[in-house]
Amino acid sequence: RHQDEASREAGAGRHYVLTTGTGAGKRLSYIIPIVNHVLSVGTGRGIRAIVVYPMNALANSQEGELDKYLAEGYPPGQPPVTYARYTGQDDREKREEILRRPPDILLTNYVMLELLLTRPFEQKIIEAAQGLRFLVLDELHTYRGRQGADVALLVRRLRDRLAAREMIGVGTSATIAGGRDLRAQREEVASGASTIFRAEVRPESVILETLERTTCVL
Repeated sequence: RHQDEASREAGAGRHYVLTTGTGAGKRLSYIIPIVNHVLSVGTGRGIRAIVVYPMNALANSQEGELDKYLAEGYPPGQPPVTYARYTGQDDREKREEILRRPPDILLTNYVMLELLLTRPFEQKIIEAAQGLRFLVLDELHTYRGRQGADVALLVRRLRDRLAAREMIGVGTSATIAGGRDLRAQREEVASGASTIFRAEVRPESVILETLERTTCVL
């Protein structure tokens, strides 16, 4: 249900935050709308989505997951949607290939994203990302305090540099604020996300998981 709700928010062009438990399929909740967008406008038209992870390990893991959905079963080197990881762990050859042929989806971390905005030899990536449609901040709850301020300023610079006027901001988290009740929790999460993305995130666009009670008879 939360994946369906996330797709509807993205389809309506609204910023949203998804907060569900570990293993609930949070990443598919933004990958599906991104892939749908790329397929609708056509692959190879520049970077349409940037997904930012707080750790390289998460970026590595997500690249492996995308292999399952977008590479396996297709001719080698011919996925319907292209994607690539661009972090400090990548070798020079891979980076140069990404500069020559920017993917539809770029997986990175916020430190590398900051460098992409400043290093002259990587400006081809910035040029390819003009009019960016999706910016995803995975593990949104990690961006707090000074680090949160740094990321919020980075988002503002990125939006301005890419002329991303229709960019959809997406946040994911396995942790939700401890408000008084569900409404208060949504309002608190929406307020924090709105500050980071510098865009309105409605409390109604904070998507929670739906649990169904079951009784196991042994």
